[in-house]
Formats: sequence, structure tokens, C-alpha cells
Amino acid sequence: MERRWVELLFKRGGIMLVTKQAVFKRFWYPVIPTAELSGEPKPFVLLDQPIALWLDSEGKPAAVEDRCCHRTAKLSLGKVVSGNISCAYHGWTFNSSGTCVSVPQQPNGSISGNYKVKSYQACDRYGYVWVCLGEPIAEIPNITEAADPNYRQIHEFYEPWNCAGLRVMENELDMAHPTFVHTATFGSEEHLTPDVMEFTETEWELHYRSVLGVANPAEQQQNLNIEQAETVRTIDGIWFLPFTVKLRIAYPNGLVHIIVNTMTPIDDSTSQMVQFCLRNDTESEAKTSDIIAFDRAVTLEDKRILETTDWDVPLDIAQEQHMLTDKPGIIIRRKIAALLKAHGEVEQTKVS
Repeated sequence: MERRWVELLFKRGGIMLVTKQAVFKRFWYPVIPTAELSGEPKPFVLLDQPIALWLDSEGKPAAVEDRCCHRTAKLSLGKVVSGNISCAYHGWTFNSSGTCVSVPQQPNGSISGNYKVKSYQACDRYGYVWVCLGEPIAEIPNITEAADPNYRQIHEFYEPWNCAGLRVMENELDMAHPTFVHTATFGSEEHLTPDVMEFTETEWELHYRSVLGVANPAEQQQNLNIEQAETVRTIDGIWFLPFTVKLRIAYPNGLVHIIVNTMTPIDDSTSQMVQFCLRNDTESEAKTSDIIAFDRAVTLEDKRILETTDWDVPLDIAQEQHMLTDKPGIIIRRKIAALLKAHGEVEQTKVS
């Protein structure tokens, strides 16, 4: 793996590898559905860092390095005892701050202050545990509709993809691919490009508005409560630096379907897709299972293509060719490049 990485660095210009730039550790990422922590600890790998997750005595998520300081066994193999995590090897027990609070073999002795494991900030948001490996430089993306009683939230996907999160972010704002990728779900041969493309940048976000003509197969007409084979999607998208996007899709009949997608970086070549949606309708108007099934079909069409792309994404736009509808992706790459520069980092260019 290391040899291939070196060869790629020489072969190409500047590329982005998420585990090689420390600034990515300073963002929040959803790592696991909170409901999955109701029992024993769970493992996860975030930016190449193995972590163990559990709920403390107050029901709040906790995250520590998945490595006991005693004999390096994985803490995620252990159990939760009174809101603390207990190692399966010798029973050493640690609180959410990573401090050892119990050594069964010395019940009456003092516990050394060196008996600690590294802990990380964790919180519950939108039904997922979010973790930051460093000192946060940005807030968790604010999805206002998640607190709006007029919207229902539907948890959709939680799975690893063999691609870079940046590729997925660009894809979400790419309105030229539906005609070719989403031929079975909503892509229209009559609408190769959007009728409207507008952009606004902030320090941590890119706001994108587009209007795209789409096709509606029978199952989608049922989900949308319409009887039209052709209609338009008005899309107000927000990309949150680095790997979260919110797509607010509005239809002429007043329905709003919001997709929130985060590609949590596991390592340089693998990302965990976390996706949920919000809709201003009810179960009686559109079944949750049908909504998930349709969005799943769309997502699998993307996955088939994106898993064939190079995961070492060049931030230097001269390294790939572009067209007009690639503008959101170009802005994203430039903002990430500016982030790295601002924090004293540059994308990898060569190995000496």
C-alpha cells in the first residue's frame, strides 16, 4: 500500500489524502447510529484511528482510543459497567474521559494517574453519534428542519463505500450526471444540464441552487403524490466543509424532500456513508419503506460509478478535465485547498 501511495504521489500533482492532513481531525463526523449503542461497546475506525464507543451512565455517547493502556487489547471487545467501559482482557475500567477508575487486581490500592486512554469529544445529533478527534474548528452542520415538527426524519443508509468522501460531495452537487447515471430512477434524456445554476460561498459552506428537469417512474410518482412522468426539481444544496451535504429538493406540488449525506472518512480509500432524509408529508401520504427503497435505488446507481473513481483526489484542478457543470466541485476543491493552506498544510505532492 505504501509503495502504491509513493508511486501515485510521483505520478500526479498535488493530491488529497484525508489521513495525511491533520486538520481533518478537527471536524465532527457521524460514526454510528446512537440506537446501536444501547448495549455493548462498538468499534469504529475514523481517519485511520480505531475508537471504542458506548453510552455513559447519563446515556451520553463516549469515545476513546480502542486500545487498552495495559496490554493493548481492544476496549470495544469489553462491556459497559456503570456507564464506564471495562476491558475484556483484565477488567481495567475507564470512564468517558479515558481515566482508569477500576483495576480489579488491586481493589484496595491506588490507581496510577498514568492508567489512561485517549478520549475524544462525542455527542448525539440527528440520531447519530458524532465524534471529533481533535479540537473542533467548526460546528456540527445545522439542519434546521430536523427540529421542525412539520418534517419527519427518516434514517436511510449507514454503510462503507470504497471511495473518497470528496468524490461523493462533488457528485451530490453535479447536475450533469443524472441523465446517464440515474436512467432508471429520475434522470431525463431531455434535460442534460440544469436550467439554473447559482452559487454563494461562506467561510465553511457552499450554497448551491439549481433547477433540473427530471423523469418520474411509477414508484416515484407514488412517493411524490403526483401523476406526472416529467417534472422539475428545484434543488437548494448546502455543502458543509468537509464532507456533509444537504439537498433540499422542492417539487411543484409543495412537497419538500431533504437529503442529508455525510461521508465519514474511515481511511484514505474508504468512507462511511451516513444518510437520512426529512420530508414535509406523512406516512399515510408516502410510506417510509417506499421512500427508502427509491432513495436506495438512486444511491446504488451512484455507488456503482463512484467506487470506480480514484480516491486520491487532486485539489489542483489542472490534474483533471472539467466542464461548466463541474463548478461546484471546483469551488469545493479550492476551499479545501485554502483550508489546508490556512492550517499550514499542503496536499501531498512528493516523497523525498
